[in-house]
Amino acid sequence: METTSSSSSTSSPSAAELISKSKRKEALGWMEWLRGWLYVIYEMLFQRILASHLQNPLPLPPVNDLTCIVTGSTSGIGREIARQLAESGAHVVMAVRNLKAANELIQKWQEEWSGKGLPLNIEAMELDLLSLDSVVRFSEAWNGRLGPLHVLINNAGIFSIGEPQKFSKDGYEEHMQVNHLAPALLSILLFPSLIRGSPSRIINVNSVMHYVGFVDTEDMNVVSGKRKYTSLTGYSGSKLAQIKFSSILQKRLPAESGINVVCVSPGIVSTNVARDLPKIVQAAYHLIPYFIFNPQEGSRSTLFSATDPQMPEYCELLKADDWPVCAFISQDCRPANPSEEAHNIETSYKVWEKTLELVGLPLDAVERLVEGDEVKCRYGAQEE
Repeated sequence: METTSSSSSTSSPSAAELISKSKRKEALGWMEWLRGWLYVIYEMLFQRILASHLQNPLPLPPVNDLTCIVTGSTSGIGREIARQLAESGAHVVMAVRNLKAANELIQKWQEEWSGKGLPLNIEAMELDLLSLDSVVRFSEAWNGRLGPLHVLINNAGIFSIGEPQKFSKDGYEEHMQVNHLAPALLSILLFPSLIRGSPSRIINVNSVMHYVGFVDTEDMNVVSGKRKYTSLTGYSGSKLAQIKFSSILQKRLPAESGINVVCVSPGIVSTNVARDLPKIVQAAYHLIPYFIFNPQEGSRSTLFSATDPQMPEYCELLKADDWPVCAFISQDCRPANPSEEAHNIETSYKVWEKTLELVGLPLDAVERLVEGDEVKCRYGAQEE
């Protein structure tokens, strides 16, 4: 792959820059780290004021013709997203690990909706993001319907605060797999359906915590010992990786594919991490409800990004300007700027290549799928 230019405004790098580039970055600089934490604190303290112009629930434009897949939709933000899209008339597919819980929710929603309009067009399909085999099976099952997909919402995520480091059966650190690798694989494998649904969108539910994240492509599992593993390291790094990958994906997608990629921040939401916190910390967490969004409030930026008619135009505008990052929508439903590290296009390309390697796809998978060719994945039914 050709080397890409730095996001620096200077036309040619200085000797000092060349020397610094020759030494591989292994962590955020302390100023970047400090700015990141200041932004996270600012977001928590002022998110409610910044989003005060938004209605709750967020009114949606007509979505009757949309088919939407929502991962992790049995609780929290995902549950709100799935319910509101279905009640607004969309065909919603709940992609979940627990089919029983999803079907019980669907029955409950149908009963509550009875008499208000046509029955909700909603169904559940099994998807376990801790298994890349499951991701491939889900994609094959959905693509096999030969129908359109207009919106893929990669909402499912984990933040196992205080937990020891864990690995999936595929051998990857769990935060990295659930929050980045599996959604990346799902997005690419669903291209045939997304192209049939063109214009279509991939919406990645991200986090303000990416501002304090760092990705080392030579140590995605954080096992080398160069960095101490904490759940925060795992979570924030996975969210930054998602933005970096999404930015290159948006660049690699030709305009004729009709697919656009958006990352969104839901804000700091009560259910995002509360279920993973120790009981004593949960109690303290719920003492500051004024600052923390509830799931309905946290769902607004995702619903906006999934349905706003001007979003494709905005994405294409950023691409035309050769902006180094994909569209990033903040919790107040306004465009925002991701972290300084997210703008590092050189490492974004490295994350892109490493991600495709880890999920078992060839480097030209996007181009081949857009052209209508078949792509083999190392995981799933194709595995010999």
